[in-house]
Amino acid sequence: MPLRYEVSNGTAVVILDRPEVLNAFDDELGQAALQAVEKAAGDDGVRCIVITGEGRAFSSGEDLGALADGYQRGEAAPLGNVLVDRYNPLIRAVTSAPKPVVAAVNGVAAGAGASLALACDFRIASEKAKLVLAFIKVGLVPDSGGIWFLTKMVGAAKAWELAALGEPISADEALRLNLVTRVAPVDEFEESWRSFAGELASGPTRAFALTKRLARSAMESSLDAQLDLEGELQAEAGRTRDHLEGVQAFLGKRAPKFEGG
Repeated sequence: MPLRYEVSNGTAVVILDRPEVLNAFDDELGQAALQAVEKAAGDDGVRCIVITGEGRAFSSGEDLGALADGYQRGEAAPLGNVLVDRYNPLIRAVTSAPKPVVAAVNGVAAGAGASLALACDFRIASEKAKLVLAFIKVGLVPDSGGIWFLTKMVGAAKAWELAALGEPISADEALRLNLVTRVAPVDEFEESWRSFAGELASGPTRAFALTKRLARSAMESSLDAQLDLEGELQAEAGRTRDHLEGVQAFLGKRAPKFEGG
């Protein structure tokens, strides 16, 4: 299997496991990753999802080596179909998951691998990690939502610069640009992302899901539409067990024990 799936203490960990090709995506890995994210998203026992890579890379994106024969014959690959069938469903699954999704970026995240990391709600990066919008280096355009996420995060001018130059973005530079949440030393990296995911997994899962909807909506909604949505979602949040527990804990001057409902 090109992927491993583990669940522990409310956190599902999706490990891209093709280290011999820097966890590049082929059809099998793409389908497995989509199924894993959908499985975790639909599991009430999972309250946080982590995506990471085995070995020294998060993911190098599309496995161009698998397409080498066709390219050597001068044949164009059906890249549009690859996006529609493989990457777009995965990006939509990540962004629509009703719980936090964390990218534990252990190494290089290039091409669609960078887009996948950017699609996640949070990014914990190893100090050795790099984000690379490598598309332009092979005469392609950013895909899998990469430039859409970048534009929302750093603005259109900077997103265009990063995409046009295709230069590696170091972990420290990514942190300065607010592209990652935290940067951890290599020997503390796994402990850092597991601790972060654990905090999210013990939080008010439904409130996280509703806040995620609000954050996505705010990117495109008018203020009036956003205020209306806030009223709708706050009413829903106010009916959850976690809200009741949070208020009772506050009044009782104790730490809340959220159950995710």
